[in-house]
Amino acid sequence: MNKKMYSLGLYLGIAVAATAQSDSVMLKRFSDEIMLRSTAYENLRFLCKQVGPRLSGSPQAQQSVEATARMLKEAGADTVFLQPCMVPHWERGAKEQGVVTYGGKQKALNVCALGMSIGTPAAGIKAGVIEVRNFEELEKLPDATVKGKIVFFNYPMRPELIQGGYGDAVRYRSNGPVAAAKKGAVAVMIRSVTHSLDNYPHTGTTRYDDAVKKIPAFACSTMDAEWLSKQLKLRMPVQLFLKSNCKQGPDVLSYNVVGEIRGSEKPEEIITAGGHLDSWDLGEGAHDDGAGCVQSIEVIRAIKALGLKPKRTIRAVMFMNEENGLRGGNAYADYAKKHQENHIFAVESDAGGFGVQTLGISGQPHQYAKIKSWEKLFKPFGIYELSEGGGGADIGPLKPFGTVLSGVNPGTQRYFDHHHAANDVFEAVHKRELELGAFSMVAICWLVSEYGL
Repeated sequence: MNKKMYSLGLYLGIAVAATAQSDSVMLKRFSDEIMLRSTAYENLRFLCKQVGPRLSGSPQAQQSVEATARMLKEAGADTVFLQPCMVPHWERGAKEQGVVTYGGKQKALNVCALGMSIGTPAAGIKAGVIEVRNFEELEKLPDATVKGKIVFFNYPMRPELIQGGYGDAVRYRSNGPVAAAKKGAVAVMIRSVTHSLDNYPHTGTTRYDDAVKKIPAFACSTMDAEWLSKQLKLRMPVQLFLKSNCKQGPDVLSYNVVGEIRGSEKPEEIITAGGHLDSWDLGEGAHDDGAGCVQSIEVIRAIKALGLKPKRTIRAVMFMNEENGLRGGNAYADYAKKHQENHIFAVESDAGGFGVQTLGISGQPHQYAKIKSWEKLFKPFGIYELSEGGGGADIGPLKPFGTVLSGVNPGTQRYFDHHHAANDVFEAVHKRELELGAFSMVAICWLVSEYGL
């Protein structure tokens, strides 16, 4: 190697090292700002305790729109605006009832209606119970055996699936009512989709097929599922009474809440950090997904608090209606298409406020390679991998535009203890873990803003 080439290589090596050092210093500044002065925890407290459950179409959902718009303004966003979207308006009504009659005795079950379920008749439904472990067992039963009965899907989340257990088990919540109705059932009840053995029933969206009669759909707690299964195995007569008061109203107007910092050099290139503002109505929507919302607001606050100007536009978005329609995510993508916006990167936090272990990345190979090169910058902050494959439900509609998608991946083995249940409350979120998740979002957004993709 001649002296000129050696000198050039030495110069480039020093330049790369200097850049990495500068980035490391910047990420430490973000970490210090968030860990010492974050408002995320108090913002979450307000959402959970002052606003409460935020089911799409409810007064509380509208209150959360107003509250997070205020939070974004207080965080220092250059612009805060609302994106309208029509959302479903499903109401649970009075608390559900579930009572088992067996051997001359009665036992009340911990039950809840599944989201978007129809209600029972005013007098409720009382019928015999058919327990099945899966769709295959149901399909093998004669229609005459199922007709007039309540189908009980007792499918546990599989413990051997370290990842993917929810996706495997949630099929029975989503598709169980249609499968049971096709066989003549009058109602369906599923085992709650959680690894936890407790007395909390977990709700979540179910689906109907207009070609099949709609039947009421419920979930029971995992402990009650275990108990009922034992009684049925004794082969004594068992009758189950179920009553719910759900109703579906016309769609109503709601909004995504958007706050942005305008880019200083390439404002037309947009980076999104988001979570969904709506929640189910049994708890307070703390982990799902108040955490993701306040972490996204913290992205704006931390950048502004340090007096920084990102090169590209950075947005924090509170998406409405992820839980039972995804109307907000689709409205955001429609807005981007209509205004010919260039969305280069989007990160979503919707796996609970449990800190962060990895950031998942989905993009073209060269884009992933560029982001992967920043991995060592994250390790001092407990983020050990920028792994391939990431995204989220609300940012998913941006994928056709070529947007690189990222998902915050906490240690989620406890997430489904709270998911869609009454124990998803503010007290279940740890302040430090919440803030570590916020740091991961601002760090990745800042690096993409500085270097592009």
